Amino acid sequence: MDDAAPQTTPLDAPGRSPRTDQAAQDAREGDGGSGVQHMKWWGWGREGVSFDHRDKPKLQPFVLEKVGVDLDTPGRPALDFDELPVPDSRAPEELLAALRTAAGDGHVHTGAMERVVHTYGKSLRDLLRLRAGDLPRTPDVVVYPGDEDAVRAVVDAVADAGAVLIPFGGGSSISGSLHPRADEQRPVVSLDLGRMNRVLEVDEHSRLARVQAGVLGPDLEDQLGARGWTMGHVPDSFTHSTLGGWIATRSSGAQSDKYGDIADLTRALRVVQPGRVVATRPVPSEATGPSVRDMLIGSEGRLGVITEAWVQVHRLPENRQILGYFYPSFEAGLAAMRDIAASDASTVLTRVSDANETAFSFATGKRSRGVSHLVSSGLKTVLKRRGWDLDAICLSFVGFEGGADAVKANQAVVKKIVKAHGGIVVGKGPGTLYDQKKFDTPYIRDYILDRGALADVSDTAASWSTLLPLYRHVREQADRAFARVGVQGWIMCHLSHSYHGGACLYFTFAFQQVSETPLVEYDVVKGAIQQAFVDAGGTLSHHHAVGTEHAQWLAEDISPAGRAMLGELFAAVDPQGQMNPGAIVD
Repeated sequence: MDDAAPQTTPLDAPGRSPRTDQAAQDAREGDGGSGVQHMKWWGWGREGVSFDHRDKPKLQPFVLEKVGVDLDTPGRPALDFDELPVPDSRAPEELLAALRTAAGDGHVHTGAMERVVHTYGKSLRDLLRLRAGDLPRTPDVVVYPGDEDAVRAVVDAVADAGAVLIPFGGGSSISGSLHPRADEQRPVVSLDLGRMNRVLEVDEHSRLARVQAGVLGPDLEDQLGARGWTMGHVPDSFTHSTLGGWIATRSSGAQSDKYGDIADLTRALRVVQPGRVVATRPVPSEATGPSVRDMLIGSEGRLGVITEAWVQVHRLPENRQILGYFYPSFEAGLAAMRDIAASDASTVLTRVSDANETAFSFATGKRSRGVSHLVSSGLKTVLKRRGWDLDAICLSFVGFEGGADAVKANQAVVKKIVKAHGGIVVGKGPGTLYDQKKFDTPYIRDYILDRGALADVSDTAASWSTLLPLYRHVREQADRAFARVGVQGWIMCHLSHSYHGGACLYFTFAFQQVSETPLVEYDVVKGAIQQAFVDAGGTLSHHHAVGTEHAQWLAEDISPAGRAMLGELFAAVDPQGQMNPGAIVD
């Protein structure tokens, strides 16, 4: 990626909406097979949209100091696609003929680009392998069904042929849920749900919508918004992820404090398995034995192909505000988030960054703009008088939605809690910038990867009493891992997704690539962070799913017996191991 290329559009170009206008534009640019848009094969987002540091004067010296990488170094160009050693398709003609009958002649593709796009997700491991030309196995054919009947016909054709089927949504997975096993000898079919992208109906009395699984986040909100509704589910991958992908990976969105995680939002499902369809009803609750719906949520394609879902929707809010706050320490911020969750305040999101992530946020500001502009000389003087260590400042966001009186009352409750923990209200400016930049992180990761830095994320969830010791343990283990690898590293964290009993901690880490085997270095650091999660009482992931990336910690998280139960469930439903084999439990 060349940051000086004329087609490149900076992410923070002026004039975009703080919610979904840019997201919708990103999601619609470009075109793939059967009219379905995909991200570029070698990185995040659409061709021509990328990050640029040159209007952010503090970022280059910050990254150079913390990670040892000079952003002024020209980015390494992406590998030319023609240089990739793409394996030939192994799909037999008999299977191709059956797939064409099922989905239509124009919706079955065996071209190299289609198959490469559907080989990996967008994890750091995926990108490193792609950029190294590491393609031991690709799907042999990509199929785009247009409705559930076509999905059923495709699934049955795959089952009859003894082939493997991997469902594909937006391709944004960072947990290794999409790639075929390298030693897979059977034909592999990637089933892309991108044509199934409509809101089919809205039950206004029940506040439920029936939606096809292949719809991208911006298109879903556009269709609901035209009728005055919102689902309110906005994960960081929102622009390039689908409803089916959210459900299959047990996703969580930034606004989960109000709207809930995808497991809360999903009231019913239709899932195609070989020879049958599992269908649950959109009821508010049920006592029908172990929940079939909950078995399917988070199943990552192991239990079938999600074709549609009934989801909860809400009327578009009358008002929406995100306010910024500063805390003198991360400990104070965590305590405030805990007390907000326990209070009568109704919030749409609660988030607080540690000092490292706050410093990074300051460094990403434009000249005379951004969060760093808020720390004016006058404010610094006030904070120093209060005894604050300016290097320990922690930035927080709290979001509010509803009628004007309700928003005002909720803000008053939160303000009282913030003050009780030594924090101060900064105002609306940081919230506006948060809304504008919340989808930019993957682009920044690709940008610094082009310049020799490895960066990734890991998320966990734990009880309120466990969060602070877990945070400290992860920081300690990450620093030890950096030392073992012999690199200068940086790790930062924020709390998000608050619950009655705890919250999510979301870590971002980066370090300079120092050898020709970056995945070896990466595994040391990533593995140390993941192990620290389960050792300190957290879960292996809060919302990034298991896939193959996190599967090795599953037994430590849910117990060996729990892992065995999942394996037995998958084997009972799919005895030949044809539906996304290897994901979650190998």
